[in-house]
Amino acid sequence: MTLQDAIAAVRPLDQDGLARAKRRLDRLTKPLGSLGRLEELAARYVAITGEERPPIPRAAIVTFAADHGVTDEGVSAYPRAVTAQMVLNFLKGGAGVNVLAAHVGAEVRVVDIGVAHEFGPLPALLHRKVAPGTRNWAREPAMTREEAVRALEIGVTLARQAVYDGIGLLGTGDMGIGNTTASAAITAVLTGEPVATVTGRGTGLDDAGLARKVAVIEEALRTHRPDPADPIDVLVKVGGFEIAGIAGLILGAAACRRPVMLDGFITGAAALIAAGLQSLCREYLIASHLSVERGHQAVLKKLELRPLLDLDLRLGEGTGACLGIGLVHAAIKVLTQMATFDEAGVSERTL
Repeated sequence: MTLQDAIAAVRPLDQDGLARAKRRLDRLTKPLGSLGRLEELAARYVAITGEERPPIPRAAIVTFAADHGVTDEGVSAYPRAVTAQMVLNFLKGGAGVNVLAAHVGAEVRVVDIGVAHEFGPLPALLHRKVAPGTRNWAREPAMTREEAVRALEIGVTLARQAVYDGIGLLGTGDMGIGNTTASAAITAVLTGEPVATVTGRGTGLDDAGLARKVAVIEEALRTHRPDPADPIDVLVKVGGFEIAGIAGLILGAAACRRPVMLDGFITGAAALIAAGLQSLCREYLIASHLSVERGHQAVLKKLELRPLLDLDLRLGEGTGACLGIGLVHAAIKVLTQMATFDEAGVSERTL
């Protein structure tokens, strides 16, 4: 499926299914609305998938990894080599995302879409490298338009493969030293917020490092003038390959009527790209949490998403998405395993 095919395949949610799910939730043995957002999650899952009494879905976190040439400008507290090192950690099962994914019964799929390292034959790694990192967009565009489309289509294809494999709920994850810089630039362009408002400390920059990061982004936006009406142009000018891959994953999942659990700031920036390409895909997104990274609030406001959790998370990788997946599983169990008043023989309140 091409990028344009995926964009064209996204449809509005099933409103009849949503209404039926809400009616059942209202008949369960509890006061109306007393399970709050769990009820909302359950009904939304039905509306997305069209499954009136869905089984607990298999879940997968798809963690895209890529490097960023803009790290040459001193915008990160960590060296670029950490990206490849963390990919190997993911594959060994030693990262935060591995622990939390196991906790909720989700698998982790790790994608090299642009790491500046040749890993060699690693069967557990999905080798989809577009290029060994983006170019330094403080000096030239991050990628070509052809590379941006290729990265997006890799995400679309991986979403379709996951659905073919029986995955019913996709979580987004990222790894890439420098990617909070790219995400802040994307967020500033697509929300209209000032760069300083949406740029945070990332991996732990001091005040001088943060000021430098803001200055690098502001100068790049003045130089390249990415077009907010053309999300692919934004990727070309200041994006990242993992961000493009996640955006494609969102579009591919929406085209296949599968929900996407967003992680934090980086995957939120990718969602801005996806929503810019196809606004209907926003209906398929669930925000797992509110990140400490300061631009995330602007992302969620633009996407009109309310986060499920606020735990001061800022790790990325898909860690927050894992916790959100656990809540979706709980919501579906409420819908399908709780008895209605009629089934339980319980009298309803009549006052």
